[in-house]
Amino acid sequence: MTNPINAFPLAWPPGWKRAAGHKRGLFVRRSGTQTVRRITAGDGATRVLFELQRLQVERHEIVISTNMKLRSDGLPRDDMTPTDAGAVVYWRESTGARRCMAIDAYERVADNLAAIAATLEALRAIARHGGAGILDRAFTGFLALPAPTNGGARPWYELLDVAPQATREQIQHAYRRKISAAHLDRPGGDNELASALNVARDQGLSAVGG
Repeated sequence: MTNPINAFPLAWPPGWKRAAGHKRGLFVRRSGTQTVRRITAGDGATRVLFELQRLQVERHEIVISTNMKLRSDGLPRDDMTPTDAGAVVYWRESTGARRCMAIDAYERVADNLAAIAATLEALRAIARHGGAGILDRAFTGFLALPAPTNGGARPWYELLDVAPQATREQIQHAYRRKISAAHLDRPGGDNELASALNVARDQGLSAVGG
């Protein structure tokens, strides 16, 4: 995939809101009468690859991004418990369309990956039952969004010098620091830069649901 995306650390897509409040525990998947509660991050990633390959996506066109360091095969290791357990899958279809899906509703990276795989499976079922057009429209909601920019220049997180997955508090702190360091809160400051910082702050807060 051109313009490669990091598999590690987590590359949360700009414009996707983060889960609000406390995460919801474990992703539970039932098979018949058996309830399977614990899977590994590697298991979750394997399920994601399986579902995308059933959608005719080539393996080299898929990037699974988390805060788990990588195994030799490029999938996430299971010896970490990152504070940010979000998971994202980016892929490019044979048509050239770029897609992504991001979930951070659960406490564990493995569970967020399993939720992505389950969502892909459900959407694939739509196509299997004759809803190919519906499937295509559904996937438009998972397009990899371009990074919001300020005046056609840098993404908000670069202007504020924070990570794309920064928290609301980190965004506010970075904004105040940038404004103060450049004396933009004083008369005669650079109005254009101050305006760009204001926009960057608003875009960042919108991205995290603030």
